[in-house]
Amino acid sequence: MTVRTILEEKGFDVQTIAPEATLREATELLAAKRIGAIVVTDPERRVVGILSERDVVRVVGLDGPGRFDDTVASVMTSRVVTCEGNETVHQIMEHMTAGRFRHLPVVQGGKLIGIISIGDVVKQRLAEMERESHAMREYILSA
Repeated sequence: MTVRTILEEKGFDVQTIAPEATLREATELLAAKRIGAIVVTDPERRVVGILSERDVVRVVGLDGPGRFDDTVASVMTSRVVTCEGNETVHQIMEHMTAGRFRHLPVVQGGKLIGIISIGDVVKQRLAEMERESHAMREYILSA
């Protein structure tokens, strides 16, 4: 199973925000869309950062609500690990586990085309395990 397969099933929609937007705008978008991360892009849809719930909690928890007026660029993670559509679910799981993050932007030709979350990966892995279990049961019953 590849990243592209997951995106074709779940959709290519991904929420983005500009680096100069405020943290308040970003948190309103996170809440309204009920998502855990927003990809920060430039006008050409190149990934320049990612802002997660963890980033928001960290800065507001340490510095207080005054940080809501700061720019997304001042809070975002700028060293973003991305993936491409041809990568496998197992490769994505390794990236997420090693980096301890839950969202992975998907790029093609250097531009954002989607996002994969840990929930997407778990859902696909569970479906794969169910298919394998079903195949094993069928094999045993036909023997």
